[in-house]
Amino acid sequence: MNKKLGLAVAGALVAFSSAANAGITIPAGDWTLDVGGVVNAFYTNSKATGSTTGSNIGTGLLPNVIAFSGSTRQNDLDIGFTIAMDPGGYTETNLGTALGQGAQENRQAFLTVGDKSWGSVKFGKDLGIFASDAILNDMTLLGVGDGAKGIAGSSQTTTLGGIGGGYMYADWKEQIAYTSPNWNGFQFTVGVTQAWDAVSSATNSLGAAVIGQASGAYSLRTGGATPAFEGKASYAFTADQVTGKVWVSGFGQRMDGIANTVSNTTTQYGSQTANAGDIGVNLNTAGFGLTGYYYAGQGIGILGMLNGGLSATGQTRDSSGGYVQGTYTIPGVGTKLGVAWGESNLSSASGDASSFGGSKNERWTVGAYHPLTKSVNLVAEWNNLQSTANAYASTAKTETTTNTVSLGAILFF
Repeated sequence: MNKKLGLAVAGALVAFSSAANAGITIPAGDWTLDVGGVVNAFYTNSKATGSTTGSNIGTGLLPNVIAFSGSTRQNDLDIGFTIAMDPGGYTETNLGTALGQGAQENRQAFLTVGDKSWGSVKFGKDLGIFASDAILNDMTLLGVGDGAKGIAGSSQTTTLGGIGGGYMYADWKEQIAYTSPNWNGFQFTVGVTQAWDAVSSATNSLGAAVIGQASGAYSLRTGGATPAFEGKASYAFTADQVTGKVWVSGFGQRMDGIANTVSNTTTQYGSQTANAGDIGVNLNTAGFGLTGYYYAGQGIGILGMLNGGLSATGQTRDSSGGYVQGTYTIPGVGTKLGVAWGESNLSSASGDASSFGGSKNERWTVGAYHPLTKSVNLVAEWNNLQSTANAYASTAKTETTTNTVSLGAILFF
């Protein structure tokens, strides 16, 4: 992926408002408006242990996106906004409500206030801070990776890429965050984000965090006694023919009103704290790219944040994982070839059944990404995922191997 396309990928996930990521620029009085987006579609063929082959046509790890941004200078302040819509590329199967329509997401809606002398403050919904660089450096952003659709319980408009197979999902969160100026390559972001609950699919009459066989982490808007706290710091550098970036990030949140999944109307276990940290590095020279990443935490789960992070009696489970990715861009052709290995682990905790000894996802991805034009890339990938399923249940573990082949195209504008 060339530099311009790399900026477009980051823009697709983070913001379309900066000049470097500008799509269609429209002067409008004191404002400069930008329209940018992503359109993609892939054919995927997946085969899991003990199941039939599944074929789909839909979006990859990136959703389809149309984003509207604006920027201006008022009272010696840089003011900006971004609002994005993400129409899904998969057809809903519930004919009673959808009748062939795709799911719709709205991942970004935020404003920024700042100045280059002291930084900027963001208010609104955007990509989470912790683990954001892990997904931004994942080569499957241009493709499919793990062909499973979305996080369980969500609208499932995209595939998983490398999420749960080397890093946690940063997700899209309401937040108030400060980002410093760039001091010769060093920059940091700190913020408070919406506190989420580790909620199961069972009805939660307590209006509190429910644990156990969680189908997805989402907020009941009860939050906690405090918001979640997230931060990251990075340093970008150039040394001779090598360019690189090193980053660290962290997450912490108190979970209140924890209840047992089976008897959630009567049994409660008080509060716990989920926390995590990570470190990563990306290096590039002479067409070669190398990314290494590692994370560890307690109470965060293995896929979506907080999903399955607690045992049946409300104790935090340990999580860890990481990935290594190598790429090479063919000179004169522009095709990028890549291979990645990743692993995510979830350990058992006090209160777990003896049959639950933990969970692990191990992923291999091989991909080819060819720039047909400066806007369009053709993509081919093979993804192998070996997963210990039943991660949150009290039953014995099962081992599943899933192979996914994907072919398609993605456009940035």
